[in-house]
Amino acid sequence: MVRALMCLELIVNAVNIKFITFSDFFDSRQLKRDIFSIFVIAIAAAEAAIGRKSTRINQSNLLNK
Repeated sequence: MVRALMCLELIVNAVNIKFITFSDFFDSRQLKRDIFSIFVIAIAAAEAAIGRKSTRINQSNLLNK
């Protein structure tokens, strides 16, 4: 289950990179892609905070363990 969620997170991050890349090539006045990417990054940060049960910045090095 954890591996499936990690794979899903990688896929969503790949989509973020695609959105940011193609927003440079096409109409950059539309910020929908950029806002979606920032939203997904914020959700990923919230998932990490929930996983560690802490939002303290000085404890972020514990994510490596």
